[in-house]
Amino acid sequence: MTRMHLLQPDLILGKSVLGITPELLIRRGLKGLVLDVDETIVPVGRKQLDPEVQAWAKHIQTVVPLSLVSNNVGYERIKTIAEGMNVPFIASAGKPSRRKLRKAAVEMGLPFEQIAMVGDRLFTDVLAGNRLGLFTILVQPMLEPNSRDPKNLLRNAEFWISKQLGVALKESI
Repeated sequence: MTRMHLLQPDLILGKSVLGITPELLIRRGLKGLVLDVDETIVPVGRKQLDPEVQAWAKHIQTVVPLSLVSNNVGYERIKTIAEGMNVPFIASAGKPSRRKLRKAAVEMGLPFEQIAMVGDRLFTDVLAGNRLGLFTILVQPMLEPNSRDPKNLLRNAEFWISKQLGVALKESI
């Protein structure tokens, strides 16, 4: 697999995780979702899900199982978020390392190509998911209203480097 392919999401949603629908999952043959936490389902630092995200998760769980895999080292915070969704979780994952992501995928008991890694970052979420053979979905980050995105410079740098490598980063839905 080339560098370009390792950074190329299978799907660029162009909206937040809330844009993932049961119809989309069925159409893509996806039967499980591994979700990043910070800026994928909650803004950085938040300890609770927004009611809209909680309702989305409950609805999606009628179709596919969910699991959380976060690089965040705040175990108790990630545990609280996971408990609010009633899903298994892994904190301190060290993505783009595959080790803990593989553990979450194996626990789903599904072929890896039927599991999507969903996240807002190319060099952690997409890279880890692609290295493991998962379907990868890049979503727009969830931020606090009226806040400045603290990771914007890093995210922009990831996109610039990826484009230099030939990765096509246009919305694909």
